[in-house]
Amino acid sequence: MSSIVHISGPAGAGPGEREEMLRRMHQFLDQSGVSERLRVDVPQRGSDQEVTGVLRSELEPLVPALQSGSLFGDKVGIEIVDAQWMQAGEAAVVADLLAAVDPNAVAVVVVSSGSPPKSLADTLKERAEKVTVGKLRDRDMRDALGAELKTRGIEADRGGAEALLARFGTDLGSLRRALDQLESAGETIVTRTMVLERFKNRPEEGMWHYTDAVTAGNVGDALRHLDAILTHTHPLALVGFLEADLRQKAYASAAPDLDTLGQWMPPRTQGWKVEKLWKARGRVSDSDLHRAVSALARADRILKSAPEETHRLTMERLTVALCRWYSARR
Repeated sequence: MSSIVHISGPAGAGPGEREEMLRRMHQFLDQSGVSERLRVDVPQRGSDQEVTGVLRSELEPLVPALQSGSLFGDKVGIEIVDAQWMQAGEAAVVADLLAAVDPNAVAVVVVSSGSPPKSLADTLKERAEKVTVGKLRDRDMRDALGAELKTRGIEADRGGAEALLARFGTDLGSLRRALDQLESAGETIVTRTMVLERFKNRPEEGMWHYTDAVTAGNVGDALRHLDAILTHTHPLALVGFLEADLRQKAYASAAPDLDTLGQWMPPRTQGWKVEKLWKARGRVSDSDLHRAVSALARADRILKSAPEETHRLTMERLTVALCRWYSARR
């Protein structure tokens, strides 16, 4: 078994894919016999970090760890997470250190959503065992749900299975935790009513699926996700989410470069979100962005003033319109 592993996930990995990548990382180090671990999370480009040399301060602990391992002679596990955010100079330094690493002193896992910078990617291709985590699809989640239910000795009727998938989307970690709760409660058969009553708060991941479908112009998928969201959430919550998403699209359209976009985004925004927005910039024209703003404002007024019976139709019409505007340039 190689002492270096590169776990590569899809660009813009969501919570489900990210959790699977980190699970594989921990699994490898558990099997490597390390006595201590060092985790380094690479900060996104454009954030405010102290730079005293080639490496930003968050990455400096990698140098002594990769050069000598443990001070006590034990094997050290080194976790490098979000390597896609390394700057070119940092990637070159880490690549040189990995090329000379002592396999008896350290076990290294490099985790990236998409490709790391070229110098590091080339070294990993030559020296590391590669593990690929693909983007989770609805079909993958059905298979995962079946496997998780079997592991716990729990069954789910058709309604229960559909409710779990609608509730948690591709957020595999949240799905596992939900099943843990059901197992702890002694449940043996999961029903739709049980899921809806026990898990009141739908994760935000469901809204991400919705906006992904809208951005792709996939009306069918967008309406299906809309139905799942409205089952558990007031439509005004979705309007608020769409307003934030539209604001971020506007930031991406106006930003001169990726670093500036990262500075404009809220401080706690994850790096993969910034990169995803940057890659998608220009796909929506300014005129279509204005149309979307006006449509959201109208929907907001209707939801706050019109009878509840009109709310679903309003959101369905909004969804179809956004699908057309957001995907117009594709």
